[in-house]
Amino acid sequence: MTTPPKPRGEPSLEVRVRRIHRRDLNRTWEFLKLVFRDVNRETVEYQRPRTKRRFMEVYSSEGVEQLLYEVGNEIVGYSECAYEASGDDNWVNPRWFEKRGMRPLFVEELAVHPDYQGRGVGGFMLEQLQHLARTRGCTHLMLEVAENNEAALAWYRARSFYKLDAAIFLAQKVPGEPELLPPRRLKRKQQAGPDTPAGATPTTGPAPVEGSPRAGGRKRTK
Repeated sequence: MTTPPKPRGEPSLEVRVRRIHRRDLNRTWEFLKLVFRDVNRETVEYQRPRTKRRFMEVYSSEGVEQLLYEVGNEIVGYSECAYEASGDDNWVNPRWFEKRGMRPLFVEELAVHPDYQGRGVGGFMLEQLQHLARTRGCTHLMLEVAENNEAALAWYRARSFYKLDAAIFLAQKVPGEPELLPPRRLKRKQQAGPDTPAGATPTTGPAPVEGSPRAGGRKRTK
């Protein structure tokens, strides 16, 4: 009896996690540009490091975890977290957390390849960060999301993330005037009369009265 062939379908895939290596930096940077390309067009703040140089500096920083998530040899996810708020561009107030008995794990980046969204990669990444938080004695995961990134907000809220504080960008339009004057319409060119010499400006006012200073003669006396 012949055994029927198994139906062909998508092969069983696994996502694995490992710490980033220096040899991964260039292709990880290209991965981040791909993931955040559309998001960065719509947000005031960049949702990833602004420059490649800054991204390279993070690799050498202490207290930062950079994790790669791969399927085969393809990067499908990247997460970056820190156990303390650090960096020259950091605005986080540590005392706010201390007063509330919180020790957060700061999630700096959480990126999933567009082709693998909705396939469980993001959930696996989140579980990995929760595991790191527990092993290091952290009490919360903390991250920042742009308010108009509705898809990301919905994803986090469905996983019990809640709003801590609000940093809203406000703008006011200042009425002003342009430094340069607007275009001005030219006067119509006037045609010269038969007795007007070339280059002279035709007279447009009333004709001069004989004997007046304008006519060049002496004033008449009776």
